[in-house]
Amino acid sequence: NSIKGYAAGLKSDDGMVQSIGRQLNGWTSTGNTAMVITVVLISLAGFLIGRSRVVADLRARNLVEGFVMMVLLAASTVAIFTTVGIVLSLLFESILFFDKVPIHEFLFGLKWSPQTAMRADQVGSSGSFGAIPVFTGTLLISIIALAVAVPIGLFAAIYTSEYASNRARDVIKPILEILAGIPTIVYGFFAALIVAPLLRDSGAAMGVTISSESALVAGAVMGVMIIPFVSSLSDDAISAVPRTLREAAYGLGATKSETISQVILPAAIPGVVGAILLAASRAIGETMIVVMAAGLTANEIVINPFEAVSTVTVQIVTLLTGDQEFDSAKTLSAFALGLVLFFVTLALNVFAQRIVQKYREKYD
Repeated sequence: NSIKGYAAGLKSDDGMVQSIGRQLNGWTSTGNTAMVITVVLISLAGFLIGRSRVVADLRARNLVEGFVMMVLLAASTVAIFTTVGIVLSLLFESILFFDKVPIHEFLFGLKWSPQTAMRADQVGSSGSFGAIPVFTGTLLISIIALAVAVPIGLFAAIYTSEYASNRARDVIKPILEILAGIPTIVYGFFAALIVAPLLRDSGAAMGVTISSESALVAGAVMGVMIIPFVSSLSDDAISAVPRTLREAAYGLGATKSETISQVILPAAIPGVVGAILLAASRAIGETMIVVMAAGLTANEIVINPFEAVSTVTVQIVTLLTGDQEFDSAKTLSAFALGLVLFFVTLALNVFAQRIVQKYREKYD
């Protein structure tokens, strides 16, 4: 810092700093000059090469199309290698974890308490790494969220595409999509400060004990958050159903509701299922709402929605923060959780793709 400061013009009484600072200035000046010369030479060479290529029989269109194709191919390759890198990073760290903890204990264990010690004489040198409680909490919150989002989102999509006027549609759809743009931390505050006390007081009035941090609170607010995923994509799928199917149903004497339930929804089922599974993936990967509204602990299996639970993503955040050796079983368990979560979401996507392919062939 002293050398850089002297090179930038600050004063210094240290002779070594002055000597090296002057040398640094010389290198900087030489480097800038070399850079300018290099840029000029490359530009001149490019101009000369380009000028020599401009002839009457030049197929510029083919060259441009080839260049565009190479750019698109490079972009696709980057995306593929990024995905491969993510999977390999999870896989390598998970292998290190399974060297410390047996894989059957992780996948089928019923107690999650990843408390390992940093020193041999420290209390808590052993922990439990059964992931069943964590995935149970994730599944419970996701089911509650989908129970809220799917009916509301699907009914909203049916209304906006089949019943609403153009003016009502232009108002309702943007308002629903605003929900997708609200930061999740805002939903977390809303769940902790508004929804949790409301449900706790309502439960107390009915004689039901609801914890301030519960799966019901997190799932309900998360369901509101993912409504746009269901409504917007389902609306697009329903609107894409050919008009001829509607007219054929009306011609056979079907009512509007019968046409929707027996013709339009079956024809739009690929898009609707895709929207639901996309919303499910979004719910599985949510973190902030669960941290603020559902809790951090997941020691044992909890299936009561009125109690506090935790999810995979919350545990990953918790495990990768704080003072802990990176090669400890506690830290490495986060990568094992991430790997299992990756395969779960992959299975959901494959399932959605199979359903889309099956029914698209039937109704196209």
